[in-house]
Amino acid sequence: MNQRIKVEKTVTINKAAEELYRFWRNFENLPRFMKHLQEVKVYDEKRDVAGKLVRSHWITKGFLDGSLEWDVVIVEDRENELIAWASVEGATIENSGLVNFKSAPANRGTEVKVVREYNPPGGVIGAALAKPMVDIAKLFGEDPKHNLTEDLRHFKMLMEAGEIATTEGQPRGRG
Repeated sequence: MNQRIKVEKTVTINKAAEELYRFWRNFENLPRFMKHLQEVKVYDEKRDVAGKLVRSHWITKGFLDGSLEWDVVIVEDRENELIAWASVEGATIENSGLVNFKSAPANRGTEVKVVREYNPPGGVIGAALAKPMVDIAKLFGEDPKHNLTEDLRHFKMLMEAGEIATTEGQPRGRG
């Protein structure tokens, strides 16, 4: 069962495209603002003809407190404009994505557009339930569109304020 999920979101960040591109291009920064991403490790120092790093290893939180791992290669890289990546053949999670950096109108910073596509694991569950993978992910408390929205909200806070505001660990008010 091949239930590819595609989500996309755009946010305007009050920073120059060059600064945002540089931060994102260092994939080891991604877990700083992507909640489900535990670690990205650059393990292959091979560089393409332009001298750009082309391979990394990603570890993310999986279902039931497990983790999932896969390798990613950069498939397109236009400095200060676009980064596109894809998992290598045979990856646990077949996925790809891109982030586009474009000047916002009226000098209001940069529009950052992210597109993610993936075939989540769990094909057996998907076949057994005969439901789209998005619904299955929601059963486990995961919503790909919401996750992307939160990731970009955190990226905006980190880049504009230098930290991610959170209410985690704070006591709840009266109900």
